[in-house]
Amino acid sequence: MFVAGSLADKPFGPVWLNLDNVFYDYQRTLVIFVYIFIVYSQSMKVVIVGSGYVGLVTGTCFAEVGIEVTCVDVDTKKIENLKNGIIPIYEPGLEEMVHRNMKKGRLQFTTNISGALEDCEVLFTAVGTPQDKDGSADLQYVLNVARECGKHMKDYLLVVTKSTVPVGTAQKVRLALQEELDKRGINIPFDVASNPEFLKEGAAIDDFLKPDRIVVGLDSPRAEELIKSLYKPFTLNGHPIIFMDITSAEMTKYAANSMLATKISFMNDIANLCEIVGADINKVRLGIGSDSRIGNKFIYPGIGYGGSCFPKDVKALIHTAEDFKYELRVLKAVESVNLDQKSVLYNKIMKYYNGEIAGKTIAIWGLSFKPQTDDMREAPSLVIINKLLESGAKVNAYDPVAMTESRHILGDSITYAEDQYEALIDADCLLLVTEWPEFKVPNFNIMRKLMNKPVIFDGRNIYERAAMKTNGFDYFCIGIDTTR
Repeated sequence: MFVAGSLADKPFGPVWLNLDNVFYDYQRTLVIFVYIFIVYSQSMKVVIVGSGYVGLVTGTCFAEVGIEVTCVDVDTKKIENLKNGIIPIYEPGLEEMVHRNMKKGRLQFTTNISGALEDCEVLFTAVGTPQDKDGSADLQYVLNVARECGKHMKDYLLVVTKSTVPVGTAQKVRLALQEELDKRGINIPFDVASNPEFLKEGAAIDDFLKPDRIVVGLDSPRAEELIKSLYKPFTLNGHPIIFMDITSAEMTKYAANSMLATKISFMNDIANLCEIVGADINKVRLGIGSDSRIGNKFIYPGIGYGGSCFPKDVKALIHTAEDFKYELRVLKAVESVNLDQKSVLYNKIMKYYNGEIAGKTIAIWGLSFKPQTDDMREAPSLVIINKLLESGAKVNAYDPVAMTESRHILGDSITYAEDQYEALIDADCLLLVTEWPEFKVPNFNIMRKLMNKPVIFDGRNIYERAAMKTNGFDYFCIGIDTTR
């Protein structure tokens, strides 16, 4: 495959821009335009193994800029659904983009990795790295991909790990791939690289197309040129590629997520102290967020972080440190604070009802761990709901997109409403768990009429205390003692 780079870096590159040369040097001009045709008529071909959240978003966004992408997955049903335009996850804008690129022939899906590797120089591993019992990342799927590459590759291949993996994984990938080549008795050159993803669920497409940064760890000039060519469409507007060694790239992903998790747990810890001493966490947040060294992102108090990344990555980094006989004391505290924070709303309810909630009907707005996703992995809602059910309460819940996923997890143990107001019928209180936009300006008059008692426990601090009092609600939030 011919790799297209910047024309300015090629022989004759700038000449075609000079129209005078076009007319005065016909032979030279012909060579230039033939060269341009060759460069731009051959699209780069990429294989993405794993068609979950990261793999599907990555493959679709590459296809969006004209790259030919084949997504491979061992899940036959998932691949058949994708071929029929059925998307396995909820991500704003993704379904339309998948359909558009399938129609244009730039995006296809298969279970056949051998066929997908034909004429492919770059393969991304985007399979899961689930948390093992000891907190470490399970690498079996990543290494299986490496073995499959070794079994089926015929020419040079750059294997790029997109999955979140601990330090040292690239070397294991390299060894697994080489072992399969040795079994075949052939010597085919290959490179291994690390390209961690930094996608936010609910904004993943924008994050990929307009990245803050693209981090790549590699140790080969050939691999670097391939990566530069692949990401050229994303760097034209100044989004940087940060090249580094592979070990540092592997560490960067865990360090980034752990830093963000630390900010969240720190603010929740301070919020709990604010309630005790009579301070207002919202004012404290404004006060410290104006400091450019701290910033105003990820310092909102709440009921703990969830999702597929932060909890798993914090545990995995703690485990990596333990493997090297080092204790990450700050991260252990971050994890501990987060686990406790998921019970804060439940504790407030128990205090309000003097420990007697059996038979009470509790309305819940929001089930996903954050807005704009149906992901409920490690969601605070699950901790809260399980505690409420164990205490004998009834739960009426509504979420704009996550109720199907909730049914898979909780079954019929709770009642699901058709809309946010239906969830409030005969409710003794409301728990605001996920800050979906449609919950931010509700009709408080309708809410009061539907509920047995106008009581709100706001786990995301989206309402103003004074406004709640004016509207006749008993109101409790995070980091403010509303009884004062």
